[in-house]
Amino acid sequence: MSGGVGPTGEAGAEGVLEVPVPKRPTAAGAGEPRVIDLALQGGGSHGAFTWGVLDRLLEDGRLRIDGVSGTSAGAMNAAVMATGFARGGALGARQALSRFWQDVSGVPACFGVVGETQGPEDAARRETPAWVFNRSAWPGMAAWDAWLRLWSPYQLNPFNLDPLRDIVRRHVDVDALREGPIKVFVTATSVRTGQPRVFSGEDLGIEALMASACLPHSAQTVVIDGEPFWDGGFSGNPALWPLVYGTASDDVLLIQINPREHEGIPRTAAEIDDRINEITFNASLVAELRAIAFVQRLLRDRRIDPTRYKQMRLHRIADEDGLAPFGASSKLNTDPRLLTTLFVLGRDAADKWLGTCAQHVGHESTLDIGEVFLANRVRNARPAVKAAGAVGKAGRTDKTDKTEKADKSGKA
Repeated sequence: MSGGVGPTGEAGAEGVLEVPVPKRPTAAGAGEPRVIDLALQGGGSHGAFTWGVLDRLLEDGRLRIDGVSGTSAGAMNAAVMATGFARGGALGARQALSRFWQDVSGVPACFGVVGETQGPEDAARRETPAWVFNRSAWPGMAAWDAWLRLWSPYQLNPFNLDPLRDIVRRHVDVDALREGPIKVFVTATSVRTGQPRVFSGEDLGIEALMASACLPHSAQTVVIDGEPFWDGGFSGNPALWPLVYGTASDDVLLIQINPREHEGIPRTAAEIDDRINEITFNASLVAELRAIAFVQRLLRDRRIDPTRYKQMRLHRIADEDGLAPFGASSKLNTDPRLLTTLFVLGRDAADKWLGTCAQHVGHESTLDIGEVFLANRVRNARPAVKAAGAVGKAGRTDKTDKTEKADKSGKA
């Protein structure tokens, strides 16, 4: 696959990822870019979906990113983007992300002990069936996973060899994270307390990024200043409160990877483990959103001092239907065909959101927390919630509808 073209038009490293990306013009007459914060979920290889979203947002140019809060793969995307942006603006950020994921696609065990799926190199990317990338569907993988659980990373990898750390070192400039124009917040989980630790400013570094992505069954615990840390997804995926207190923007755009809902009852051991993983890594986000919805209702009803609390406008990009065929086990898979597919899904989801919701940034929310995250509802029973996270027919609701849904949010 040599001679491929990356998503920004430059020659890809070894041509590993050949992503055909149509050039889309920047919106005409957009005026000054609107300031926004980004919240990036973790999810291993599914972070390539977020890469696609970021690539399209940076290409569009209507938004200026003030701060980014990320966990695990979301933290990697945030750090690489901030590095590239500090060096070369939006184009530099896109190129940096492309080079990072090119490197990831070349390391089979980057996110776990099993990585790249073997298959014909000339297979059409979008025609490869999703089950190929779901490790739990492979013959013998249930027995393999059970065997691996008998051993810790300290036994399987006593020298703590980590290809992901090497990749991060090549693509992340710590000075750019600490002093660059984009504020970066990285969440890891304290093993001792179980509480989230958010690294920012001078605390940011390669070890903070590795701590944020440290799954305890796959990697040795990351110790920073004597404190042991595991993956940030256990306590903040991603943490939203740093964006409330640490940036000037009132708009937060959530890039969601983990599914909120699951059809049917998980029956196999792999299905049960996958759903436990999804619930666990969404729990902290839902809790924070519940608190935000409650505070926003109090602000609207003038029951608390508006000078002491931030009036937030929330937005969301997701594609739960598009990502549904790719199970949790595929998050450990770095097959370039999978990464390419996820990248394209991310760009498409961002393009839909830009077309319906971007104009509302700075004015009103396009995400109804109560409807999307807190209401007990049947999936797709209400057509208002689309893949790009829009609310209502055109990415918004009228005043009556918004007030009604806000009441639901406050009561949740």
